[in-house]
Amino acid sequence: MFGLPLAFAAPAALAALLGLIALYWLLRVTPPRPRRQLFPPVRLLLGLNPKETTAFRTPWPLLLLRLLIAALVILAMAGPILRALVAAGGAKGPLLIVIDDGFAAAPTWEKRLTLARENASAAARADRPVALAPISRGADPIAADDFEAIEAKLGALAPVPYAVPHMPALAPITKFLAANPGAETLWIADGLDLGQASDFARGLKAAGRPVEIAADAETPLALVGAASLPASLEIAVARADPRGRQHGAVRAYDERSRLVGEAPFDFADKTTATARFDLPVELRNEITRLAIDGEASAGAAWLVDERAKRRRVAVAAGGSADLAEPLLAPTYYITRALAPFADVREAKPGAADPIADLLDEQPTVLALADMNVGPGATHDKIADFVSAGGVLVRFAGTRLASGDDDLIPTTLRRGGRTLGGALSWESPKHVAPFEAPSPFVGLAAPEEVMISRQVLAEPEPGLPEKTWARLTDGTPLVTAARRGKGLIVLFHVTADTTWSNLPLSGLFVDMMRRIVAEAGAAAQAGGTAATKSALPPWRTLDGFGALEAPPASAKPLPAGFAGAADAEHPPGFYGPAESAFAVNALAEGAALAPADYAALPARAGGLAIAPPLDLKPWLLLLAFIGFLVDTVVSLRLGGVGRSLRLWRAAPLALALLLLAPAPPARAADTSDLQAATSTRLGYVLSGDGEVDETSRLGLEQLTRALDARTSAALSDPVALDPAKDELAFYPLIYWPIAADQPQPSSAAVARIAAFMRNGGTVVFDTRDALTSRPGDPPSPEGLWLRKLLTGVDVPELEPVPRDHVVTKTFYLLDQIVGRSENGQTWIEALPPIDPKDRANKPARAGDSVSPIVITSNDLAGAWAAREDGSPLYALNPGGPRQREMALRGGINLVMYALTGNYKADQVHAKDLLERLAR
Repeated sequence: MFGLPLAFAAPAALAALLGLIALYWLLRVTPPRPRRQLFPPVRLLLGLNPKETTAFRTPWPLLLLRLLIAALVILAMAGPILRALVAAGGAKGPLLIVIDDGFAAAPTWEKRLTLARENASAAARADRPVALAPISRGADPIAADDFEAIEAKLGALAPVPYAVPHMPALAPITKFLAANPGAETLWIADGLDLGQASDFARGLKAAGRPVEIAADAETPLALVGAASLPASLEIAVARADPRGRQHGAVRAYDERSRLVGEAPFDFADKTTATARFDLPVELRNEITRLAIDGEASAGAAWLVDERAKRRRVAVAAGGSADLAEPLLAPTYYITRALAPFADVREAKPGAADPIADLLDEQPTVLALADMNVGPGATHDKIADFVSAGGVLVRFAGTRLASGDDDLIPTTLRRGGRTLGGALSWESPKHVAPFEAPSPFVGLAAPEEVMISRQVLAEPEPGLPEKTWARLTDGTPLVTAARRGKGLIVLFHVTADTTWSNLPLSGLFVDMMRRIVAEAGAAAQAGGTAATKSALPPWRTLDGFGALEAPPASAKPLPAGFAGAADAEHPPGFYGPAESAFAVNALAEGAALAPADYAALPARAGGLAIAPPLDLKPWLLLLAFIGFLVDTVVSLRLGGVGRSLRLWRAAPLALALLLLAPAPPARAADTSDLQAATSTRLGYVLSGDGEVDETSRLGLEQLTRALDARTSAALSDPVALDPAKDELAFYPLIYWPIAADQPQPSSAAVARIAAFMRNGGTVVFDTRDALTSRPGDPPSPEGLWLRKLLTGVDVPELEPVPRDHVVTKTFYLLDQIVGRSENGQTWIEALPPIDPKDRANKPARAGDSVSPIVITSNDLAGAWAAREDGSPLYALNPGGPRQREMALRGGINLVMYALTGNYKADQVHAKDLLERLAR
């Protein structure tokens, strides 16, 4: 206001300052002159000098003090807020705020929005228009707006989950600066050289207008790859600044967002680090998502699909192996190519049935080098293996070329033994470039790879669709076809170097890697994840690294897609759920580098900004002190202070008043009378500030949902201390478990037990669904709750059945979900179903409301929302529907506590059955 760093929450109250003029004249009014009346005895007083005099007017210092007190009260009622930023004194043109809103900005997103709001507010106080230019909006035109519109745009802004290209935004920014000669630019940058940020900085500098850079002192971290090694899963972590964060941990989650493990990393003054998970192969193969702990961004997450899982591969060959000459063995090059990314198993020497022994080890891929599999028991076992979803990889040779084998993807051209069923050339052939829908798309075909012999395929319908690799003359080199749920792949050359030098090349390793990645995937035609038809998005990451439903702007993944995510293909899983193809925010092996801002001036303090200061309590304190001074002075002028000498004790009384400790606040923010006269939800204070704030916000949001959707009229929720507060006023109490806090006193436990016995319901939330797994030891939260309930009369519990009345009290639900949906919710066990009762009951209930509900899904975390309505926390797996289902579960719990078992009455059976049948 007036160019000062000061704002008012209720500026209309400042109009009362005009009343100070009237107050001034009122305070200085002279009392009416007394009327003279003769009274004879008064003559006795003539000549005496009076010791006291009455002022003709109010002394001006006292008058000024009283006006000041009134002004302080008026200013306090106007809600003054001292802002952190001061508007630039000389600048008159618009302020252009450019915001990097890629995934690299996500970890400090709230700080960026705060900085943008404060700068926009400072410009608005100086009567300067403000323009906003998020980098992700690219070539969208830029227009200046007022502060309210800019604040609304900032509230709707969220980081995108990919690296945003900067150069498309340069043209509209340059155009805006040219149209507004006095404009200044504030670029809130992410500090990384992603999307040509350095070139963009040089373009801004070339525009010749004042530009200021605001970037965080510490650049974000990112995950840039996952390698499944024989003994461990290694995760590559990258950073841009060697002086940044040194230590951390990577957490691994399965497809249900359950924690699989955690691995530390240490950069040791480098820009790359490795986190290693020493887990069994079976457990490593369950991992679908990796994330840096404490780094909420899409770049700090890495999605894992079938390509990155370590498979067990069994290898066998026809004929006998020459152990003295391993380089001549047909399996030598196969095992060496597979070793970096698969567990290779070979048949033991002398085994009576090597194929059966290998299949007993349950491999996902079976590789056979020059082996003819004729009819018989071995053939049937291999056929069953493929039909059940296994991958069979065949290599040609003289035995396969001359045999009668149907475990091949296409019909082979048969010939006499003289030619070996193979074609010989005088000049070797090269490998042709790979084309879609081959899974080898993206691999380079080296010129040095030469094929001298091959087994030819008979021309037949569908052969082009089965061909994954060709020679330069068009003849197939690798063919593949689906068989049942599995896949058969045939290399039309040998696995050794007798027919080609392909096994000696790096191309052979890459081809085997991609074939193994097909294992277990329910691929479409041709058995590849990159098919002719594009893969639709299934689940995608948001800018903060949480999986959710794909946005409307996400497009299907084209065949042969490779590389990092972009605006049309955000990071996430594409294709069917059982064989999803993962796209990540950064390409595998990508390096992070700090941006070069072309010597543009950097804002002191980066993104840091002091929070606004509320001046209201300080102004009221000054007004109160002034009132005390006025009281003392008035008493002194009236003679009371002089006779009682109160004025000497005034400074001491004032000091004692200011230094006296405030009385301890009650845990509940309403009196027992208010709680008794209105229905409220309660939550137990855990002692953890963040957990308690989440409980408050969550129950407030649930109360608003109940008010909007049901006839229940609830007042604001109340924080409770079970040891002190009366609990009988609350139908339902939410108790979040914080394992690092001390146990409540025995008195508190006794009061909770009495509350449950007398008909109240307590919802205990351990909030550990993501860290506890079935069969594992109890989590710290579970042990804390178990100790709390020791000695409490807890009824027999069971997981909430689908026909329990709590799932039907308002909404028809299958389960109670929160921030996670994989946790279990327990409730008092229902009595067994009477076999003689033939009534069709869609909802069952016990004799009374369950006194206890135990869940691990973090209900309040899913309900909680900020003042603008945006969710406080991300969900796992996430999405608006999960948040809606969490609110519905909370509404059902409250209605269950309020109404009991009335929905289990047969009068409701017809309506419930009709709704369930929809």
